[in-house]
Amino acid sequence: MPNDVTSLLQSLIRIPSVNPDYAPGTDQTGEAAMADYVQRYLEKIGFAVTQEEILPGRPNVMARAPFEGTGPDLRPRILFGPHLDTVTIIGMTIDPFGGDISDGKIHGRGASDTKGPMAAMLQALSHCRELLATLPVAVDFVGFMGEEASQHGSKHFAKHHAHEYAFALVGEPTSLNIVHVTKGSLWATLTTTGKAAHASQPETGENAILKLTRALDLMDQHLVAKLASYQHPVLDRTTLNIATIKGGTLANIVPDHATAQIDIRTTPSIYQAGGALSVLEKFISDHHLPVCIEKSHENPPMETAADNPWIQQMQSANPTSKPVGAPWFSDAAHLTAAGVPSVCIGPGGIEQAHTKDEFIQIDDLESGVDHFERFIRSLA
Repeated sequence: MPNDVTSLLQSLIRIPSVNPDYAPGTDQTGEAAMADYVQRYLEKIGFAVTQEEILPGRPNVMARAPFEGTGPDLRPRILFGPHLDTVTIIGMTIDPFGGDISDGKIHGRGASDTKGPMAAMLQALSHCRELLATLPVAVDFVGFMGEEASQHGSKHFAKHHAHEYAFALVGEPTSLNIVHVTKGSLWATLTTTGKAAHASQPETGENAILKLTRALDLMDQHLVAKLASYQHPVLDRTTLNIATIKGGTLANIVPDHATAQIDIRTTPSIYQAGGALSVLEKFISDHHLPVCIEKSHENPPMETAADNPWIQQMQSANPTSKPVGAPWFSDAAHLTAAGVPSVCIGPGGIEQAHTKDEFIQIDDLESGVDHFERFIRSLA
């Protein structure tokens, strides 16, 4: 196993772990190989590691900190929790699995989101391995599968294991700031139907695309303002993005079907009021829009109080790290919803995530190791 964080991250990048959902762009998908590698790494430094298969061939990897006491390990437990998967490689202009170095940067899919933060966490645990068995707090590691799509890994973990944990540090590229509030999300597919007809006589048909676009225009004019009324002092407002639109078959046929995907990023206030889906359903009903919600997937926002004792411990160990909010979504929300106060933290910036030439600065990666190591040692 690598002894330095640069080589470790290169090794992680060179193990493809692309989420198989939503056009991965490769047949090298799934988290199994990544889970195996992480398991070997952690076992080498004394962790007791198991894998829990969430979907076929797609496990979470769960590692319990070493313990030297007699009897059961009754220490309070916290966890480092990055995700094992990455987004698609479609559109990348570099070798997604190369781990190449240039200009002080490591390139590859996941370098920033979130194999960089994961490498920093693993390296810090390795540096502190002589302490882990005797710390008054057990520092565990959990690698979640499936974060980039439906978060099956963190949802399963939250349901079955959340009761064991007092706090979670979820690995994401936050420039080493403590993201303690994030937005939730609603992904929904809207559909319309029409009546097919010959394009030379469009008046004899019913154009599904026009029905859908007119409905979307009304949403853009009025639903956006309604969503914006759900405010948060850190996260600002709930927002709507109309993301994709598809419809029709041929230019000479009046389209009899059309679909659009929308993305609503939610604040805690709309979640507390019943969620974005209920607001969307009411808007469609009140305005008699000719659309149906075919698929929807809603995730909660995440909010952990900035004065949480564990956050204060993190700041004590790293005074330059400050609590901030973020408009994106992560596994931390499912853990927090299950009763585990959680934050997102890691080296690298979200602006490098999911890009065509994804990278992380080596200096930032090394700073991440130091940051996590100081936190672990502060627990003594």
